[in-house]
Amino acid sequence: MSSGVDELSPSERREALKEELAKARACVRCSELASTRKTVVFGAGNADSDLMFIGEAPGASEDKQGLPFVGRAGQLLNTLLGEIGLSRDDVFIANTLMCRPPGNRDPLPVELSNCHEYLLRKVELIQPTVICTLGNFSTKLLRGDPTGITRLHGQPEVLTLGRRAVRLYPIYHPAAALYTPRMLATLREDFARLPELLALGAPEQPIDVPEPKEPLDAAPQATPTQSEHERAEVDQLGLF
Repeated sequence: MSSGVDELSPSERREALKEELAKARACVRCSELASTRKTVVFGAGNADSDLMFIGEAPGASEDKQGLPFVGRAGQLLNTLLGEIGLSRDDVFIANTLMCRPPGNRDPLPVELSNCHEYLLRKVELIQPTVICTLGNFSTKLLRGDPTGITRLHGQPEVLTLGRRAVRLYPIYHPAAALYTPRMLATLREDFARLPELLALGAPEQPIDVPEPKEPLDAAPQATPTQSEHERAEVDQLGLF
């Protein structure tokens, strides 16, 4: 049974992503995060990319600018991408949470659960062939397994996320190399394999997929508004 998403044109998928963006900006499912955030960090980059990065949660810089990975870890991510001939314009970057946890605390299980279907919808619409999880939180969440990044980094596997089969590739979070410089060599080694994984193309897609749930619409929603700043942010997402 077809999910229907494969039948959408790139422009239709981008329009659907913009609809998800509007829902996300209005979401108040996590009351604490909704009351303390400055912005919802939906994700940014190339909406037609074969490569998607998924980190943990926005930090202070991301919360202020509304874009993922704009701090020191983001600068290192840019450098690592450049070393394999890519840039941020070639990839899509998101997080397991779209709102900054107060004080940069760890995401709570209920928060990860509340945000998970937004993430799966992004995967479904962007249609990446490779998803690179950055660090423990995103790796454990997407694999549904407590095995840590130390054991898993650099080991790709095929798994199905929602409606889409992808090549999942766990690597250390760039922030780890900022605190432990010797890990930079490991990050570089793992990044160097990404072109090889991308060249393999998409894994075989599931034939039978469950009907989509509708939890996003069921969540409490605030009235969405769109300021000039927010419209400019949409331009940066690569959704047009």
